[in-house]
Amino acid sequence: MVEDITEEKTIENNYMQLLQQDCEVFTDEVMEYPPSAISLGEKTLNTKKGFKKVPIPIGTYGNISFVQAPSKTGKTFFLSLLAGVYLSGQNIYGGNLKGHRDGRCLIHFDTEMGLWHTQKVAQRIENMAGDIDLGCYKKYALRKLGHRDMLKFIEYTLKENEGNNGLILIDGVADLVSDVNDIKDGNECVRTLMRLSVEYDCHIMTVIHSNYGSDKATGHLGSTLYKKCETAISLEKSTTHKGRVDVKCKLSRGYSFDNFSFEVNQYELPLVVGEIYDPMEGYVRKQPINKKIPF
Repeated sequence: MVEDITEEKTIENNYMQLLQQDCEVFTDEVMEYPPSAISLGEKTLNTKKGFKKVPIPIGTYGNISFVQAPSKTGKTFFLSLLAGVYLSGQNIYGGNLKGHRDGRCLIHFDTEMGLWHTQKVAQRIENMAGDIDLGCYKKYALRKLGHRDMLKFIEYTLKENEGNNGLILIDGVADLVSDVNDIKDGNECVRTLMRLSVEYDCHIMTVIHSNYGSDKATGHLGSTLYKKCETAISLEKSTTHKGRVDVKCKLSRGYSFDNFSFEVNQYELPLVVGEIYDPMEGYVRKQPINKKIPF
């Protein structure tokens, strides 16, 4: 009995030593800025190696983010916009948005829609990516699964794709818990997503509704996501331009990207419009567009 306890203690101590080696932070170590998955613009940093331009991230690998908006504001269209940019690197729909895929996978989990609608969104993303080798683009409709099986399946998929995970889209995260106000479920869900983003070196972007009549993400789940995320993105219908959606950076642990806007054209494809929204100035600053939209 004593020997069993001693052996268990030795195993635990060895595990703690491994964790210590893995988690300890050294201030004299030269560390690169976290690599971006999706970015908008650049910033010049003064590093020990001199001045260096780095992308201003919407999301970096090893982190999680979320998009919040009221119902029917264009959340899925926004994800399509980012997904198309991520696959292509840069395209005519995304303006100055850039994807930094480097051969990694885009994996898209939809928890709300059925197979037909999920396929329609996937086809839209492929159309926006353009005539390129899509490489690793996987899409799954999870609506028929229970919330616990959804989270297990997401982890299983990332494990099966280990070493090749890139941008992971989850539309929407509320279906991964039994109740958005359940503290235990919400905490476990967010902790799992944080762990997966680090363990599989990917960026996990989730979607959640806003509370009715509020600018806050819904429930305890939304509050926890806000506290733990790298980037919190808010979508709002424009009050000055009909059919336009304003994209705002509510929170960033790094450098905040400029707010911008998008709209959906007659072919049901979202595209960044040529102006950046500034709440103090209105639509006054022009954003360069790389190519003319061909319609």
